[in-house]
Amino acid sequence: MSDNVLLSVAEMYEADRLAEAGGVPSLELMEAAGAAIARHIQHRWRPEPVAVLCGPGNNGGDGFVVARLLRDAGWPVRVALLGAPEKLKGDAAANAVRWGADAAPVEAGVDEGCRLVVDALFGAGLERPLKGAAKTTVEALAARVGAGAAECVAVDVPSGVHGDNGQVLGAAAKASLTVTFFRRKPGHMLFPGRSLCGEVVVADIGIPESVLASMEPRTFANRPGLWLGAFPRPKNEGNKYSRGHAVVVGGAEMTGAARLAALAARRAGAGLVSIAAPAEVFAVYAAGPPGTLVKPMTDDNGFGEWLADPRHNAVLIGPGAGVTETTRRRTLEALTLKKACVIDADALTVFAGQPAELFSAIAAPCLLTPHEGEFRRLFAVEGDKLERARAAAGQSGAVVLLKGADSVIAAPDGRAALNDNAPPELASAGTGDVLAGFALGLMAQGMDTFAAACAAVWMHGAAAAAFGPGLIAEDLPEALPGVLKSIL
Repeated sequence: MSDNVLLSVAEMYEADRLAEAGGVPSLELMEAAGAAIARHIQHRWRPEPVAVLCGPGNNGGDGFVVARLLRDAGWPVRVALLGAPEKLKGDAAANAVRWGADAAPVEAGVDEGCRLVVDALFGAGLERPLKGAAKTTVEALAARVGAGAAECVAVDVPSGVHGDNGQVLGAAAKASLTVTFFRRKPGHMLFPGRSLCGEVVVADIGIPESVLASMEPRTFANRPGLWLGAFPRPKNEGNKYSRGHAVVVGGAEMTGAARLAALAARRAGAGLVSIAAPAEVFAVYAAGPPGTLVKPMTDDNGFGEWLADPRHNAVLIGPGAGVTETTRRRTLEALTLKKACVIDADALTVFAGQPAELFSAIAAPCLLTPHEGEFRRLFAVEGDKLERARAAAGQSGAVVLLKGADSVIAAPDGRAALNDNAPPELASAGTGDVLAGFALGLMAQGMDTFAAACAAVWMHGAAAAAFGPGLIAEDLPEALPGVLKSIL
């Protein structure tokens, strides 16, 4: 699981401090960082003129190491420095001396003479927008990269990208390769930073793994290693009842949404799946896949009595349900009965303007799955995507899955996972219903809500990637068995 850890900028500073306190000199860490970058450059490119843009801090120090090692390997290297050499301090100053040659003004570092540029201006901890010579230089580099006239290698993150949230502060150039150290940061996985990093390589520079134990990080990359140990597996002595009975609440018009979710829950392993269908469209639901049970519902009293059966242990409400009073009442009924709940789509929107009514009813495992529009209808929180998801989970008492190309899953206790395996083909009608169904199927089998949400999001992306071009929502449940076979 430690391989999935993401470190904030502050946590990375702490890791450096703990490593140094444990006997690893900071100068050695800088040398190892520069050596890793130089090694990856030599693996990917043949020797050619390279410009190394060095900033005034430790990122620039890394750049001086890269320049020296590439020069020693026979590469033509020029260094361009932001600021005056005499203002460098500490390890950066020491490595400028080791470089032992002149450094041009930073503006001269981006010209027609070098097709390969190492961006060592600023690392992940940049707090203010670029300005002056730094901004001009990064904009010039971005223009050359955009025109195909140069390739960029970023040290830690592309300069101008904030390591904690991936936001661009003024300007940033797209890298072909980003080399970071010890662990990735959230900014490597959140857009727009993710689109600017290119291939991200995490280099071992000698920071002991033991430093993580004292830091208790709470942010993770969503990978199977994060949740696979909790993934429900059929038991020899089990049966369909022991694998949970999931309920999908269907609507009267958009019947396909609930049917997609039900099929997804079955593929995710739920032993039984029932759709609670409006009586007037019972025939539509009953004509669906024969393995899905359908229960006609004539009124709310009948729904509550039927749902109260303890064998119905997990409920999904929202896909195709309609933004109606019935949807609101049935959502609150499921929560009052303390069923494990996945609340999606219309069941979120129906509480717009009165989110406290929803939040106060959450007393059992619950997953909210909003996209950005639905999120804004329920939560008045500010900040970047990770901050907002965390705040929403704390406010609601539910696990919050804030969907998108860079989905964030946040738990009320502060844990969060970032997902990056979703291909663009998922931007298609019905795929969100399948995602909700995957989560429902896992929760019906007793999987912890945070782990189930993380697993469902990863499975969703992996199934889409496995199917490839031409994907429609119906393909996702069919692609899932191959994905599960590969990890189980």
